[in-house]
Amino acid sequence: MEEKQLTLSACIVNYGDPAEALRAAASVLEYTRRHPLTLYLVDNASPDGAGEALARGAEGLQTAEGQTVRAICRRENGGFGAGHNTVLPELTSDYHFILNPDILLGADTLSDLADWMDQHPDVVMARPELHFPSGELQVLPLRRCRLLAMVYRQLPSLRFLKKINDDYTMADRDLTQPTEIEFCTGSFSAVRTAVFRAVGGFDEDYFMYVEDADLTQKMRQKGKAYLVPQFKAVHEWHRAAHRSLRPLWWQLRNTFRYFSKWGFKL
Repeated sequence: MEEKQLTLSACIVNYGDPAEALRAAASVLEYTRRHPLTLYLVDNASPDGAGEALARGAEGLQTAEGQTVRAICRRENGGFGAGHNTVLPELTSDYHFILNPDILLGADTLSDLADWMDQHPDVVMARPELHFPSGELQVLPLRRCRLLAMVYRQLPSLRFLKKINDDYTMADRDLTQPTEIEFCTGSFSAVRTAVFRAVGGFDEDYFMYVEDADLTQKMRQKGKAYLVPQFKAVHEWHRAAHRSLRPLWWQLRNTFRYFSKWGFKL
């Protein structure tokens, strides 16, 4: 039986030194071979000429047949969601991938996820299993945002909240099989492009943090979100909220914005 040809697109948003984003881009191009791919590299108005450096680096990336790379330099940093929404009007692919600059592939995970979603037409959003570079599994939220679980993930010394976090990460479920989820991380998400466009992409008012939880809820109004653990990727996971107060403030503010929109859960 002849394999169905799908069209893929992916976007990596960069701010600052583009070396990591270019490494992620090279990884995506190296391993994504079964389906045509358009890869967008969006610089979010980085200082010190980093956007120009990203564009120059993009020109040096090795592409295979059917692969296209496009670098876009924004004049204003509108945040994570705005950066990804930059390409929204241009998307004509079957499946689109939202990728962090600290993602690395070791297999054709984009094609694998697209093929799997194409076989499951009720699924509009999915993600692979993510690991640290050491190989350790990343335990990420899979159920809808709840306040006490988010507090625990910032302050794990509060051991009395562990059970709530276990519920948040679906520790009660067998996550070695494809599983329907309520929260699809923005570090690596696959979306049906037509649905992503229909919901208007990200809510840009979040600027940074929790916008992925918001997008998941918008997408879930059109279909299902899934963890598909047989497909994997490496995520280095830079947790800025642990290192300075400003990102932590963004996270807290956006959490309450999310709750006001989708309902509060303690």
